[in-house]
Amino acid sequence: MGLHLLTFGEALVEIMRPDVDMPLDQPGTFTGPYPSGAPFIFAVQAARLGARVGAIGCVGAEIDGTPDGFARCLLDQLRADGVDTSAVLTLAQHTTGAAFVAYRKDGGRDFIFHLRHAAAGQLAPSMIDQPQIAALFNGLECLHLMGSSLSMHDDALALGTRMLEQAQASGAKISFDPNLRPQLMSLERAKTVFAPFAAAADVILPTVEEAMLLTGAPTADKAAVELLGDKSGRIVILKRGEHGCSVFSQTGRVDVPGFIVQEIDPTGAGDCFDAGFLTHWLRGDTPVEAARWANACGALAVTKRGPMEGAATAAQVQTFINVTQQRI
Repeated sequence: MGLHLLTFGEALVEIMRPDVDMPLDQPGTFTGPYPSGAPFIFAVQAARLGARVGAIGCVGAEIDGTPDGFARCLLDQLRADGVDTSAVLTLAQHTTGAAFVAYRKDGGRDFIFHLRHAAAGQLAPSMIDQPQIAALFNGLECLHLMGSSLSMHDDALALGTRMLEQAQASGAKISFDPNLRPQLMSLERAKTVFAPFAAAADVILPTVEEAMLLTGAPTADKAAVELLGDKSGRIVILKRGEHGCSVFSQTGRVDVPGFIVQEIDPTGAGDCFDAGFLTHWLRGDTPVEAARWANACGALAVTKRGPMEGAATAAQVQTFINVTQQRI
């Protein structure tokens, strides 16, 4: 039986400042490591909702070739949640990637990534020729690609391109989240690099800001319409943070309100949102019904510290939807 969802990208752990306005250029306390990496947060959330999901990536090794401590931190979590890790390769001579994160009072975040020279930086298009990775496309329902993964380096971009081609050849649907990371790729380059992925996508999942930046449109609605283009059946979901999201299709726009929660840590909310939407959309829910689940997954994600800590099970999400007030 094939996978419902497949993704790829930056396998890493996250090490974070525990309080706001603790800059990364000063001595201070950190917490972590937490298993992380946008594609892997997505994979864990989808798996907790009951999807069959796999992820392609690379982690580092000790001198004896066994996964290093950060790799074990990530792999143990993925396996506990039932994510297919057959395509997560352990590489000698490299350490597992890491992201150092600081939170600002205005809600923004500052990152320092250890990626290019880490195991995560060794992603390459030739990986898709390995039998255990090629097999993941057999019967695949949807390939989910993220801009953060495509932005890491040219080899990661080439791997993403080959995965897109393979998924299209196998008849899978394509989902694309721009997930802009200016620390990894400039906006001008991202506009060019992301264009083929957006053009191929059946579902596009940007924030309002990302949609406007990528299209240059003066309003969110115009940005969404431009992203829709004329591809039959395409859906564009504009993420609006605490205010929920807007679902755009060729038949118009529907706003889906968010849920009222107390935010603790925003990391991973967009990835959990993506997983909530795609898991339910692939099951046959309407885009608006799937968007409600997406909003709930995103809201729950921010209520706990740590990238994957707020990723909830289907039963937990359903209970949350039943009892939590939505914004008007």
